[in-house]
Amino acid sequence: MGMDLYARVNILDGRAVRLPHGDVREAVAIDADPVARARKWVSLGADYLHVVDLDAAAFGDYRNRPVLDRIVSEVDAPIQVAGGIRSHIEAARLLEQGAWRIVMGTAAIEDQNMVWDLCRQFPSKVAVSIDVRGNDEVATRGWTQNSGRYLEEVLIEMASAGAAALLVAEAGRDALAEPPNFRLLLESLSIIEEPVIASGGVRDLDDLRRVIRLQANGRRLAGVVVGREVTEKRFTIQEAKELMTSGGSAGPPGPVLGARTVIRVSDIDRSIDFYEGILGFRKIRSSDESVDLEINEGATLHITVDLTVNGGSDLFCQVDDIEGWRDHLVSAGVKVAEAGGDFAVNDPDGVAVHFTKRS
Repeated sequence: MGMDLYARVNILDGRAVRLPHGDVREAVAIDADPVARARKWVSLGADYLHVVDLDAAAFGDYRNRPVLDRIVSEVDAPIQVAGGIRSHIEAARLLEQGAWRIVMGTAAIEDQNMVWDLCRQFPSKVAVSIDVRGNDEVATRGWTQNSGRYLEEVLIEMASAGAAALLVAEAGRDALAEPPNFRLLLESLSIIEEPVIASGGVRDLDDLRRVIRLQANGRRLAGVVVGREVTEKRFTIQEAKELMTSGGSAGPPGPVLGARTVIRVSDIDRSIDFYEGILGFRKIRSSDESVDLEINEGATLHITVDLTVNGGSDLFCQVDDIEGWRDHLVSAGVKVAEAGGDFAVNDPDGVAVHFTKRS
């Protein structure tokens, strides 16, 4: 199943806004007509809309509900509604109004019984948003309060309740200046089997590519929410959708520097799949019993596969983007062994490939 793209519309005091650091007190108005902004997203190619009532989320003020109702009724796209849904009556009203799905945040943390009841009454219609601090504590009420609850326990509880999806983001992150918290997303994928959506935005297509390729337990993210990164022309909706359709394929994240090493393997085809297909080394010479490969983008590392001997030396690689390489390998299903800021992986024959950051 592919990944879905959601375009965000934040509503505060009747206007569409952006939040530079996620704080409603720093909101910047970008459109006086949120309905028109929602239509604009659809015209740009967004398949889903993620509409957030910030007044209701942060202050319990429902002044924006008429605007939100217009978006649900008048915009021709599946609308996922979030913000201040803290009662059974309001949840049912929004779904009956035509919302494709509702997203509960604070109420899900504070009243688990209501989530269970709603998931039973409206199967596949109730998602839960989890905004997480750097220490894994869940933030509530528009990031203005701490809940005393933590990511793993909340994920398990909401999955058990029957949530259709879990939206995960790092609270307080500046989406255009800081990368997504890939650790939180990977952790979420590893804990539950329900769909996980990255809801905190990305900086650029490179971030999006890494989000798309994240993988844990053979599973990938079900969706990603974008907003400012598109309006500030980091990329277009069409570019994002094309990348998502391709599965984020773009090869490894940058060049590798290393010494010439002999790798001895038992299955040459399996070895080529690893070194060429995953690490991105380029095959330059081959025979029935050996193959020479070099790294892409510079051709500085040469690896020879020799079937006439057993065993082999460890391989040491220096890279500029060590975090990118770690995410790339994890997303490819390769087990990573951490060693401080560095890490190592094993090739199919157990040869250790060490990655260190180039100084």
